[in-house]
Amino acid sequence: MTATGQTNPTPQAAFGTGANQQHQHLPAAQRHQSGESNLHHTYNYLKSTGQMQTLSAHDLNNTRRAQVPIIFFNRVPKVGSQTFMELLRRLAIRNDYTFHRDVVQRLEVIRLSPDRQQELAEMVSDLPVPSVYVKHVCYTNFTRFGLPMPIYVNMVRDPVERIISWYYYVRAPWYFVERKQAFPDLPLPDPRWLKKDFETCVLQGDPECTYAQGAIHEGIGDHRRQTLFFCGHDDQCLPFNSPGALERAKYAVESQYAVVGVLEDLNTTLSVLEKYVPKFFSGAPSVYFNEVNLLQKINKNNFKPPVSEEIKELVRRNFTREIEFYQFCKQRLYKQYLAAQLPHH
Repeated sequence: MTATGQTNPTPQAAFGTGANQQHQHLPAAQRHQSGESNLHHTYNYLKSTGQMQTLSAHDLNNTRRAQVPIIFFNRVPKVGSQTFMELLRRLAIRNDYTFHRDVVQRLEVIRLSPDRQQELAEMVSDLPVPSVYVKHVCYTNFTRFGLPMPIYVNMVRDPVERIISWYYYVRAPWYFVERKQAFPDLPLPDPRWLKKDFETCVLQGDPECTYAQGAIHEGIGDHRRQTLFFCGHDDQCLPFNSPGALERAKYAVESQYAVVGVLEDLNTTLSVLEKYVPKFFSGAPSVYFNEVNLLQKINKNNFKPPVSEEIKELVRRNFTREIEFYQFCKQRLYKQYLAAQLPHH
């Protein structure tokens, strides 16, 4: 079952529209269209199916369900969240809230035991209001522990672009300098591992770049599953590219998250955040484009060589459900945008 209560005819069928099914086989240049063009396609689709009449910003706004003015941003790695955090820091001054982020961990644990989940939920619930709390962690259900529901927000990115970004990020020289400064006893990596490029890794069938269906990897080494950050801490969320993880992730986005932004379309993302979570994101588009955008060098990896479309297409075959989840989040964002009847860019 999908979050919308329909069964998917094929594993690759993307949420809501047959157009997205062909979407996966379009030439890359067409697939990675600008946000405006994607928004236009969503609008035409909703109009042609009569859904534009029933779109409701009220129905699409989970912010009203939150029981406390605290944003819980369980950030997905490599989706522009460093830049997004800088935006939140600046908006904290403008919109009068406090900004909190988790300390850098030696080993990033994103799946927590129920006890650790409860500790995290209690700690966040005890923050002064209004607050924003940011941490790399799976979706955590506060109400399960008898605590008030916060405002959930997150960001997603094209899953294959994201995995390439992660691959080179963990090989960047400054990444090791920072890690070594924080944790001096960490061993340095093997130079051969450092020099291995993504294309070779994929073509040689290296385990690091194989992306086996249903594979389970724990710990920091496996950031391939964007759905994990929305699915939650349960074991069903672990298998890579699995239908169960996909449906649970979709359900969480639809029922819990105020806004899930899309890195490739910050215009629409910031407009929707400002409209749906105004207490925290009032002025977000202007602050981003006039201030934060000028600092775009944050975490930019100049060591990342280009990867050919052929290799990306090869990898995409193993990311069908991760791609479907990304398309689902994108379409929800565009529905929210259209429902709020914001002025078009």
